[in-house]
Amino acid sequence: MNELTRLNSRGATNETILEILHRDHAVILENVFEPSWVDSILEELEPFIAGTAPIDDEFVGRSTTRTGALVARSKTARDAVAHPLVLDVAKRFLADYSKNIQLNLTQIMRILPGERAQGLHRDRYLWSRSLPREIEPMFNCIWALTDFTEENGATRVVPGSHDWNWDRPLDADASIAAEMPKGSVLLYTGSIVHGGGANESAAARVGMSVTYLLAWLRQEENQYLSCPPEIARELEPTIQELLGYSVGNGSLGYFSQPSIPSKGHPDTLPPEIALGQRPTKRFEEQETF
Repeated sequence: MNELTRLNSRGATNETILEILHRDHAVILENVFEPSWVDSILEELEPFIAGTAPIDDEFVGRSTTRTGALVARSKTARDAVAHPLVLDVAKRFLADYSKNIQLNLTQIMRILPGERAQGLHRDRYLWSRSLPREIEPMFNCIWALTDFTEENGATRVVPGSHDWNWDRPLDADASIAAEMPKGSVLLYTGSIVHGGGANESAAARVGMSVTYLLAWLRQEENQYLSCPPEIARELEPTIQELLGYSVGNGSLGYFSQPSIPSKGHPDTLPPEIALGQRPTKRFEEQETF
């Protein structure tokens, strides 16, 4: 498999999209939103994006910024989160594993000029390799808020790699740049091998990641509502971690402060920050993706 199927969103049916996703686990829908929609979302989020600094990490990108809390920060972003066609396809694709789905992540990913290609990976490894591979845990969307080109770091995808043995080397030569005009979206699953491309252009590549998750991959009691930060910060560290106020498996559980733009620091914060504490190192030895 060395092709990435592209569909015109104005003529594509849900059934056609699902057929391709079941075969390839990746597809591009072109021109879902007008350029004016892209302009609106960037205008709403500009104060938050502009102040976000890269995370000092090789995998997530030392010249890549990540800005979250998009539902709270942008009315226009909600159009993508609840887009009728995309949401229906996501629900139907994951229906064999869960009756309901939930929003997992909303994030602006801005790849700055000079950034190197990200290491190829599967997003599902966030929940470790212990989850049986026949269960697909997530459905992902990357919305193009600028044109995605090979030169500026378009996401690289390996269609059909969901069938690969998990021990197979992830060869970058097998990947394809998901080039698409702004307002388009790349749909792919948590099992697909992919990664951000290298930005060899003079401008930033800006994309919006919106991902959905099987609704049962969560706590039965919502501890963040039952025991919010103003109460949790007074508890013993062991209890705080059991409630979920610590990062799990490398990057699970971060948050963004919705009403406070970042100013020269990363926007995605470990949950200990909500308690006024420094992050714990206790999870460093857990399996990551």
